[in-house]
Amino acid sequence: MSIAPAREKFRHYLTQKGLRVTNQRLAIFDAAFNRKEHFTAEQLLDYARSIDDSVSRATVYRTLPIMTESALLREVDIGTGEKFYLPILGDSTQVAQVVCVDCDRIFEISAPFMEWYGSTVSSKLGLTPVSQRLQVSANCDTFRKTGTCPRRA
Repeated sequence: MSIAPAREKFRHYLTQKGLRVTNQRLAIFDAAFNRKEHFTAEQLLDYARSIDDSVSRATVYRTLPIMTESALLREVDIGTGEKFYLPILGDSTQVAQVVCVDCDRIFEISAPFMEWYGSTVSSKLGLTPVSQRLQVSANCDTFRKTGTCPRRA
């Protein structure tokens, strides 16, 4: 999904939920969809304020669940106590996450096998899968050898 249809989906979702389409919410949307890397709520606040300096912390924290519920953002928990987010741009929601434990960077790769795997293991128990995720924690080989991670921003 490109940014224009996603923006329209966001506007429609807000209206459908009886919420106002405000400049702050649109700035938050634009800030999120201009990111190529995972981001935290606090990082999103900074990005959004560079677009519209009136964006409040409270609005960011209220808007993130809306964007997640509407399937515009993927929420990622890597066990550090802080959630990360990434826009859902492609059609595939079947991704595996690989987390570098040396720099906490999150990589997402397409994992089409997950749908088959989730259905197979669930059906053995008489269940139907609703959601699933695969998250791998890994060490950076270069960091272990040289003390620096080439992927660290």
